[in-house]
Amino acid sequence: MKGKPRKKTKVGKFKFISVLFSTTLSLFIVGLFGVIFIQAKTLTKIIRENIEIQVFLNKNISDERKAEIGKQLAAKPYVMKREEGTSLLFISQEEAAASFLEDTGEDFTKFLDDNPLRDSYTLAIAEEYQTSEEIQEIVTAIRDMDGVFEVTYMSDLVESINENLLKVSLVMGGFIAILIITVIMLINNTIRLALFSQRFLIRSMQLVGATRGFIRKPFLSRAFFFGALSGVLASAILYGIIEYTKANIDGFAMLQNYLLLYYLFGGLVLAGAMLSVFSTLRAVNKYLNMSLDELY
Repeated sequence: MKGKPRKKTKVGKFKFISVLFSTTLSLFIVGLFGVIFIQAKTLTKIIRENIEIQVFLNKNISDERKAEIGKQLAAKPYVMKREEGTSLLFISQEEAAASFLEDTGEDFTKFLDDNPLRDSYTLAIAEEYQTSEEIQEIVTAIRDMDGVFEVTYMSDLVESINENLLKVSLVMGGFIAILIITVIMLINNTIRLALFSQRFLIRSMQLVGATRGFIRKPFLSRAFFFGALSGVLASAILYGIIEYTKANIDGFAMLQNYLLLYYLFGGLVLAGAMLSVFSTLRAVNKYLNMSLDELY
């Protein structure tokens, strides 16, 4: 009876489906936390843009003085800069009265001869100045300006935002650190087990005089390819989920920062390739240094 022909084993070849699946899943989980982190950062930026200071002006000051106060405020480094310019907004007495009427439905002009509301400037504070101490110094400096009646801001909101952001950052940082360590161990163990079947082939190549570099080359090249492919697949899945969610949840598009997302996707591809190469190199070196008894 003729035995079944033995299937030839090609150097560098291993069960890539399991490795590809495990690596893609690991990178997807890391990428998912990365997307959450990016969106949390974008949401934080939106919240911080709503931290505003209101500067109420004295009555009966000249239009020239009002304009001069606006120029002085616009030139300050703590005023948030946006694409359309500074975040400084002037609200006249008449505009404030119209806004009050729209919000409350009460027309105080029916029983008051004079408009009690004042001209004001509203300005958003740049993120690097959004600590309680910095804002208090800014408020004090604005109050000392000639023509300024009062300066107000929501101090409790500022303190609450800063405290909560610190707690969230620490928790997310801890989770991401644990996740990265877990992913590295998972990818390393998956590749090491996948290369276990190649240990005798590695020894055979050593016995016929193949150099270490010659033996490593096919393993490392395949590891680089499959690691990069895993990063591409994980990025594609994440992108699909983001686009699907954006199309079905109102306001979700506001949280997207595509520049950071593209950096994240590129990082996943690079991380997949580098981790696969590193894990493969460790595994191959381990089997290269084993004795025959240890291989069994």
